[in-house]
Amino acid sequence: MARANTPEPAQDIEQLRRRHTELDRRRAAAEANLKTANEQLEALRKQARQQYGTDDLEELRARLDAMKKENERKRQEYQAHLEQIEASLAEVERQHQAARTDRP
Repeated sequence: MARANTPEPAQDIEQLRRRHTELDRRRAAAEANLKTANEQLEALRKQARQQYGTDDLEELRARLDAMKKENERKRQEYQAHLEQIEASLAEVERQHQAARTDRP
C-alpha cells in the first residue's frame, strides 16, 4: 500500500480496475464482519437482559463483583464448617481411643 505523501506511479486502466475490485471486496468483507459483530453484540445484550435484567456493562461488572464476594463468603463458611466437622470427628476418635485404653 502506498503512503499518502508519496504519489503512486501511473497505473493503466486494468490495474485501476483490479485495485477497485480488491477495495470493493475488502469493503464488502468489512461490512459483513461489522454486521455479524453487531448481530452478536445484540444477541449478547438480549441474553444479558434476560438473565440479569440489564445489559449495562458497569452494572453487570458490579453484579459480578458482588457475586464473587458472595461466593468467597460462602467458601469461607464451608471451609469453617468442614474444619468444625473435622475437629468434632477428631474429638470423637480421641474419646473412643481413650475409652479403649481405659478398658481392663
